Amino acid sequence: MTDVPEPTVLASEYFQSYSVVGLLAVVGVLFVAVAFGAGRLLRPVVPTPEKLLTYECGVDPVGEGWAHTQVRYYVYAFLYVIFAVDSIFLFPWATVFAAPGYGATTLVEMFIFLGFLAVGLLYAWKKGVLEWT
Repeated sequence: MTDVPEPTVLASEYFQSYSVVGLLAVVGVLFVAVAFGAGRLLRPVVPTPEKLLTYECGVDPVGEGWAHTQVRYYVYAFLYVIFAVDSIFLFPWATVFAAPGYGATTLVEMFIFLGFLAVGLLYAWKKGVLEWT
């Protein structure tokens, strides 16, 4: 006779591992809820006109709350984020490039990738996005 475990035993072991994860999630949610509740109960509540005033970098607000910002600042920031994130892809490429048998293929792929980045940068430069006036 073979010693095969019953399906109910296998299922109980399977769901026991998920019960530990579920219990940990419940404990985490309770911990956060208790921390926020304790903070709400223990904090002093003394509303003053100065506390209700909009605060921005230590300077009293002047004028209305809506300010117009030029779009080129957002485009400049967006370009920075794109190139910063793309530069992160160079690190895994360097580790694969060092592995035997992947040298020429990964080198060609990286030049194609850098070519796309260069075309995007040239396009932004031609459109005048990078000029700070």
